[in-house]
Amino acid sequence: MITTSEDVARHAGVSRATVSQILNGRGQRFAEATRDRVNRAARELGYEPSSAGRTLARGSSDFVIALIPHTTFGATLQDFFSRMTDELAAHGLTLVLRLSTPSTASLGRVIASMKPAAVFSLTRFTDEERALIGDRGVTGLDPSATNFFDYNHAIGLLQGRTLIAHGHRRLAFAHLADARQDPFGADREDGLREACREAGLPDPGSVGLDVTPDDAERALDELGGTGFAVACYNDDVATALLSAATRRGWQVPEDLALIGMDHTTLGRLTLPPLTTIDYDLEIAAEAAIHGILTITGHADTAERPERHARLRVIAGGSI
Repeated sequence: MITTSEDVARHAGVSRATVSQILNGRGQRFAEATRDRVNRAARELGYEPSSAGRTLARGSSDFVIALIPHTTFGATLQDFFSRMTDELAAHGLTLVLRLSTPSTASLGRVIASMKPAAVFSLTRFTDEERALIGDRGVTGLDPSATNFFDYNHAIGLLQGRTLIAHGHRRLAFAHLADARQDPFGADREDGLREACREAGLPDPGSVGLDVTPDDAERALDELGGTGFAVACYNDDVATALLSAATRRGWQVPEDLALIGMDHTTLGRLTLPPLTTIDYDLEIAAEAAIHGILTITGHADTAERPERHARLRVIAGGSI
């Protein structure tokens, strides 16, 4: 049986209007004892206030919209958002995942209907998205926020330094061919380029491929032969190139060295296993969660120590 606000009012010995005011965030004018009695009655009866009522009272809902980049949605992203979902729920916020699209029209409709407390994105908002979010009076959080740590540049930098430390001198970056599926690739290639400049090497080459046998073969042709060490957008791209090299009879890493990103299960099953980059998901998610709680007014007053997820090289046999 569903508990109603009338049940709470009867249990607390107050009017239904009093219950509505207190549980929808407008209880300041009531005595503390009254507020405590209503909140205790709601807990004892398992009452959940209407989200529509809270939205009407505050002008925003308990929803946080997370914009999902148009990319391969592997276990890493799933774990990241699973952690965010649980942590935000503990603070009374509901995370809603929405795939990014080139047009902002549908995002505008979602914001208008849900009146979210915040919009979060792993990639920088486009100018259109930023204008839309601002016009609707919604708080946004993206990598341009103060104190944001540029993980993607750091990933490419670590990939490059690792390849160079293993003696490789001809480097290239392998993107996913569809730019919509490669939202982090440009920053990672910039990191690789920095590693090359540190070592006095030429700027890296660049190829793009779909994760298909034919396109991986074409990407190898674009490289122009053996002798390259390739920093790959992710383990899927690295696996596709490893497979194509194997079909050609090339030896990995002697003829083609590969380093991936994400430390996927598939990358551990290749022959040789991929050398790849991994990071501490707990700390990466912690930063995003704390940012959302801060901008929505749910964070603790105590300042949380700033931590960045440590990137680490997972040794395989591909470099």
